[in-house]
Amino acid sequence: MNKIKRISMQLLEKHGEMFGADFDKNKDVLNKIAVLRSKNLRNEVAGYITGYMRSDTDHKERVQEDTESESEEEESEP
Repeated sequence: MNKIKRISMQLLEKHGEMFGADFDKNKDVLNKIAVLRSKNLRNEVAGYITGYMRSDTDHKERVQEDTESESEEEESEP
């Protein structure tokens, strides 16, 4: 596991509720909760977390849509 992913996953485990799908907000959260050595490292971690949160949100939406479409199909069957 590379350094960016390791740091990001550790932060998500401890402070996952603070992060979202907005890169700039994630940078601000990182400034409050973590001491990162450089702006570049902070941006890379914020970018990884942003992508992770977006993909997680997309996955949850797809699962919900699949569940809704399955229930609609069951209701329409005689």
